Amino acid sequence: MDAGRRGPLRRRGMASATSGAGRCRLSKVGAGRRPPPARVRVAVRLRPFVDGTDGAGGPPCVRGLDSCSLEIANWRNHQETLKYQFDAFYGEKSSQQDIYAGSVQPILRHLLEGQNASVLAYGPTGAGKTHTMLGSPEQPGVIPRALMDLLQLTREEGGEGRPWALSVTMSYLEIYQEKVLDLLDPASGDLVIREDCRGNILIPGLTQKPITSFAEFEQHFLPASRNRTVGATRLNQRSSRSHAVLLVKVEQRERLAPFRQREGKLYLIDLAGSEDNRRTGNKGLRLKESGAINSSLFVLGKVVDALNQGLPRVPYRDSKLTRLLQDSLGGSAHSILIANIAPERRFYLDTVSALNFAARSKEVINRPFTNESLQLRVLAPVKLSQKELLGPSEAKRARGPEEEETGSPEPPAAPASASQELSPLQKLSSMDPAVLERLLSLDRLLGSQGSQGTHGLNTPRRERMVLMKTMEEKDLEIERLKIKQKELEAKVLAQEAVDPKEKENSSPTMLRPLARRTVTVAKPLKKAVVMPLQLIQEQAASPNAEIHILKKKGRKRKLESLDASEPEEKAEDCWELQISPELLAHGRQKILDLLNEGSARDLRSLQRIGQKKAQLIVGWRELHGPFSQVEDLERVEGISGKQMESFLKVSPAWPLLPGPGAAPSFNAALPCPPVVQANILGLAASQR
Repeated sequence: MDAGRRGPLRRRGMASATSGAGRCRLSKVGAGRRPPPARVRVAVRLRPFVDGTDGAGGPPCVRGLDSCSLEIANWRNHQETLKYQFDAFYGEKSSQQDIYAGSVQPILRHLLEGQNASVLAYGPTGAGKTHTMLGSPEQPGVIPRALMDLLQLTREEGGEGRPWALSVTMSYLEIYQEKVLDLLDPASGDLVIREDCRGNILIPGLTQKPITSFAEFEQHFLPASRNRTVGATRLNQRSSRSHAVLLVKVEQRERLAPFRQREGKLYLIDLAGSEDNRRTGNKGLRLKESGAINSSLFVLGKVVDALNQGLPRVPYRDSKLTRLLQDSLGGSAHSILIANIAPERRFYLDTVSALNFAARSKEVINRPFTNESLQLRVLAPVKLSQKELLGPSEAKRARGPEEEETGSPEPPAAPASASQELSPLQKLSSMDPAVLERLLSLDRLLGSQGSQGTHGLNTPRRERMVLMKTMEEKDLEIERLKIKQKELEAKVLAQEAVDPKEKENSSPTMLRPLARRTVTVAKPLKKAVVMPLQLIQEQAASPNAEIHILKKKGRKRKLESLDASEPEEKAEDCWELQISPELLAHGRQKILDLLNEGSARDLRSLQRIGQKKAQLIVGWRELHGPFSQVEDLERVEGISGKQMESFLKVSPAWPLLPGPGAAPSFNAALPCPPVVQANILGLAASQR
């Protein structure tokens, strides 16, 4: 039975459609197309028998068939075997160099392309994971061999004359009981795992050491390896009690335009082995460590199953280990899983579990992409001399008369460096032919893709030189204008510090501050004042009282002139109440006629005369005859003296209605209440 092919094609298609979909949008190169898939490659290594262990002389439970497949006894039926097929199988006689050259070395080239890569060592405790990753001085493992080749590649690609400048940094950490600890700086404490806006996993505060040679790597790595937590169990005298992760970052910067940047990460991970506490005999702290290890490995298996089944949620955040391996499983890295197994029969269940996990892991699909970005190079500020900033005419004036007579044999040098940095177009004549050829090919490529291309590259030489010269002159003119503006501002500030007398004697061309806006107060609204009746009667009784007609009259107001001379007088309009006596007598007679001859409807047109009072006046007139004077209205039953006083205001003269077409007028000195005035105006309107 072939257990390595148990994943159906439908699962594989779903995994390829879902895994890494969130990463492909983060690619800066080729964002318009989806990155090609890359399946997790799985290699299985069978360690030899360990001397001094039980069953060392017995037959193994695992046997290799060829370089890619193996078989293991079926515990349910001893007459059958389970067959597994992987990308590579390394038997008992395989060396460290075979494993490194066959599975790990090919992925190092991806780091120089700005892509991520990861190598994971998985297996039960005592299966040889740490030996595979670290090795020994006589047989170095994956980590020292990979660092030696990677540093050699960076030296070759980042040498003199190469288009890229490369730098390598390293970080080393362990995950111990769900705590992220920095092995290069053990005093830093528990670190947190974050994710930036681009989806990259990072650890703030993690120590990064730059390395340029393998000796520098050993100088940092060997002391940090001694800080890793290890312990003794029944199955392994030096068992790893934590997951160790070595992070190597390769940064590239392009030396020429467009100054691209690339960043590739290499994860070298030595996972702690799963343990059966019944066989290891763990107690106390070892039991707690074993529980944390098994829990993280269980979440790792859940992540692999979720990726294979195409589930919408992958439980990366359920463990610190899976959170850190988010790029390696279903992410954007070229991943290699090295499953280490033991041949002894007492490790049979652990071996079957490791092979099943490896078979599920090879169905996981990653989508690596090039992590590349563009960074514009900032030009340093240009400092021009005074002669370069001044124009030819101003420079001639600045030279003294002696220099003009003798003459200067040296012509003014053109600010070549300044113009070269100020202008976006460099002088193509002084450019390297190889760089010029690359720029022209880039311009042709952009033109073929429909873009406008770089202006000025394909322009004829004479027109290009004229264009560059014009741009240089414009830049110099801008600098001269800036200097003039600063000088004018300095003059204005100096002039403000001068005394007021000197400021008056200064030239009229000097800039003056703007005059403040004068705020005028609005004139008060005109009000009509009603004077008391007694005051009006007193004024009318006085012999000096004057009677006038209502007319518009001006009132003078004193104003201060600007020259501080005599105050001027300005007329202001106002109204005065002046009443004619003849008009008052005529109006009195009209009201009397209305009382004697008017009907109840006509009487209601008067102020303070309603329906009831009009009927009383008509009834009284029929019984007692016509009114002889207006004051007889008080004798009408139902009209009190106070009402009569408020209606007529007994006075020697009453307002009279004018003739047709004439406007009524009133006497301010005679007592004419507002009610009577309203009656007169109402009668005048009815006559019209």
